[in-house]
Amino acid sequence: MQHTPRHRIVVLGAGYAGAVAAGRLARRLRREDAAITLVNAEPHFVERVRMHQLAVGQDLRVRPLDEMFARTGVDVRIARVTGVDADRKTVSVTGPDGAGELAYDTLVYALGSAWNPQDVPGAVEHAHEIAGRLGALRLRERLAGLEAGRSVVVVGGGLTGLEAASEIAEARPDLDVSLTARGELGDWLSPRGRRHLRKVFTALGVTVYENAAVTAVAADHVVTADGTSVPADVTVWTTGFAVHPLARASTLEVTDTGRIVVDATMRSVSHPDVYAVGDAALAAGPGGKPLRMSCASGVPTAWQAADAIAARLTGGKLPSMTPRYFNQCVSLGRGQGLIQYVTADDRAVRAALTGRLAALYKEVVCKSAAWGVANPTLGLPTRRRPVTAGAPAPAPVR
Repeated sequence: MQHTPRHRIVVLGAGYAGAVAAGRLARRLRREDAAITLVNAEPHFVERVRMHQLAVGQDLRVRPLDEMFARTGVDVRIARVTGVDADRKTVSVTGPDGAGELAYDTLVYALGSAWNPQDVPGAVEHAHEIAGRLGALRLRERLAGLEAGRSVVVVGGGLTGLEAASEIAEARPDLDVSLTARGELGDWLSPRGRRHLRKVFTALGVTVYENAAVTAVAADHVVTADGTSVPADVTVWTTGFAVHPLARASTLEVTDTGRIVVDATMRSVSHPDVYAVGDAALAAGPGGKPLRMSCASGVPTAWQAADAIAARLTGGKLPSMTPRYFNQCVSLGRGQGLIQYVTADDRAVRAALTGRLAALYKEVVCKSAAWGVANPTLGLPTRRRPVTAGAPAPAPVR
């Protein structure tokens, strides 16, 4: 009897999106039909939404990937991805055993993003970032050695900046903490949300510089667009994210920022054997509006891609869900929070939850997200379907 080779699925990156995609595929496909390999540079899953907590000295739970994916059929490979050849359908990696190459039949690209210094002079040399574990640990060490009365400036008034400034101010009330925002503080929030944010920042003693884009970073200060010099013994840069550069270096169709262009099922419009999820993908939400880079976007895109891959391989029905938003969850230290309810396309509505209840809500969301990754099959009975040999692959739709 002739043996049919297993369909090789390679998932690049084990952040929220990549880990969820690998786990969901393990639930959908039979092990004897599909070989799923998850490639990640670090041996542990990183709760990226908690990096501001790690930076101020809080210890986070260690989640080894090999333990998370034990008994799921997913092969975890610890290696750094160095190249993607979408035409040859191979991935170049470097791991403990040296350089190598992985061949795939289907690729899930989930390499995510890192901090974006935005070519601001001095940012790379003098600023700290908390977009990843290593950056958060470097900032942790720096803050731990900072004497009372020293100054910390958080650059960026988005969600990451708000969480970092409030966390640092709460953990180190002996420091002079400030935040610079390109616009007004929380200008995308509802009036209720903005009032609560200002109340918390005032209570924590955080100084806010509004309409103050930072144009230069030095070792002991930052300079804003109007020439104001703000003292900064430590600068924390949180002005946005930049995607991993490997996609741009490949033949995949990408945007000018390097995000992979995908259809409604997260499938590459240029290479039908490649799917992109999370920050790496330019995915459309309600009304065709691009999804923002976030965990809230990454997990639904991972569900969409995994279900689409499984459907195409098993002859099932393609998913038709459009990822949408429900709220924005902001921790403001350990005791305060803000849950801003939003429209499906991420615009703030009047309703907002504030205070300790909001902090508890945010903590539940973070724990639920981590639990979903740490339990790839969601603790439910698996319903694996056989791969249909020779199943036609529908052309990607935009």
